[in-house]
Amino acid sequence: MFGYLIAASNVLEEPELRRYKAVYCGLCRSLKRCFGQSARLTLNYDMTFLVLLLSSLYEPKEESGESGCMRHPLGSERFVMSEASDYAANMNIALAYLKCLDDWKDDKSLIALAEAKTLRAGYDAVKGRFPRQCEAIEKALDELSAIESEGREDPDAAAACFGAMMREVFVWREDRWSGTLRHMGDALGRFLYLLDAAMDLDEDVRRGRYNPFAGLAGREENGERFRDILRMQLGECVYWYDRLPLVADTGLMKNILCVGLWSAFNQKYNGEGSENGSGSV
Repeated sequence: MFGYLIAASNVLEEPELRRYKAVYCGLCRSLKRCFGQSARLTLNYDMTFLVLLLSSLYEPKEESGESGCMRHPLGSERFVMSEASDYAANMNIALAYLKCLDDWKDDKSLIALAEAKTLRAGYDAVKGRFPRQCEAIEKALDELSAIESEGREDPDAAAACFGAMMREVFVWREDRWSGTLRHMGDALGRFLYLLDAAMDLDEDVRRGRYNPFAGLAGREENGERFRDILRMQLGECVYWYDRLPLVADTGLMKNILCVGLWSAFNQKYNGEGSENGSGSV
């Protein structure tokens, strides 16, 4: 993933911040439990949101405690983990592995190839457990690679690939909520892809890399143009989010969706911090 799906920690209440860190640490422990110590190197905050969402929706039994780890060698940290953490850990490995393969194919990155080799056994295990999700990720990345190879400046088509991938990642169980989760994941995936394209536009053009917004490079009005596009996608995501029967951690998740997601964009295009929430839907 891209690393944008994070909380604006400076506007969280202290209990919410503690909960957020504990769920993150729980995901880290799930990675170790399911895939070994080295899998923790793939950890990021994006999948922490998925843990919060699925935990609030399905209310699995949680395990909590305090423990030290390689990231915090001088003290112990509180953790909270559950079956939702294990599912997110599986998706984290699948996304990390296929992203490494994609980087190797596109950029011939030897580092990415080496990382993919270390993750291969873990990915094979994930695909055995969750074939629907892995097949969706593989198909989406193949379609996106074809668009990039053709150099098509079609933001909607490129973003749709990432949306199709995330719609299946968000569905843990096929049940009455799977349709809503698919709609939400699809909209969020499209938002994340377009956000990343907007953030990387200048560098991608400079380095000759694919970007669906390449034709807009250097225009002064891009900040507001991109903000309008992103608001539409995120508004759809929040629409479906609000149709889920969530109780726990709703303030924390709304912080991530409506404030934290805009932090990097605001800093790049407006010189703002995330605390003003000017990009909120």
